[in-house]
Amino acid sequence: MFCSKCGANVAEGNPFCGACGQPVAGYTVAQPAGIAAPAPGTLSGATPAYAPPAVPAWQTPPAQPGVAFAGFWLRLVAAIIDGLIISIPLAPIYIITLIDVFKNSQDLQNLQDPTMVWTILGPKMFLFFILGIVALAVNWLYHGFFESSTWQATPGKKALGLIVTDLEGRQVTFGRASGRYFGGRGATIIPSLGSMYYFVDCICIGFTERKQAIHDMIAGCLVLRRL
Repeated sequence: MFCSKCGANVAEGNPFCGACGQPVAGYTVAQPAGIAAPAPGTLSGATPAYAPPAVPAWQTPPAQPGVAFAGFWLRLVAAIIDGLIISIPLAPIYIITLIDVFKNSQDLQNLQDPTMVWTILGPKMFLFFILGIVALAVNWLYHGFFESSTWQATPGKKALGLIVTDLEGRQVTFGRASGRYFGGRGATIIPSLGSMYYFVDCICIGFTERKQAIHDMIAGCLVLRRL
């Protein structure tokens, strides 16, 4: 076989002329024989680009439902529901104690000695103090356990589709839920200032960007509403 350009003799099977480099008729210069085309995602003559391994379908996390920050009125209704639930075991005890105190107060109207008045009513006042401590503990455990459970919400919040999370949207621990409680409702036991603080605490929900009360900020929590 001879080169069509320079006339030199070209060995059989050689795609190029050894003298001038002219391609031999019947061969292509687009891709030398025996060399594979570059794989998709790589550059010719370069290191292949990194491609992350495919994740099996069974390992792919499910899509999370949409959520939004829970506003003041939803949280108020949830608090009312929770208050009614908690009052079921406590209300009868308070009613019985109050009836007994008022009954004794009528009997004490004619007593002139303050010592005798305190002797009769003192144990009742101490009983109210103990009942206050019990009510605080019941409220704390109620909110702490429910909000740190898989529900992430008290029954009142769950009924309205609300959940309590940390700032990353994760389930909170019992310690964080407890801090959240004592930063809010628990602070009402402080004489004189407790109720005013809790009022301001709740009002903050309507003015903060993520609808957080002060006790949410203290504990690093969010209250979210499932959409």
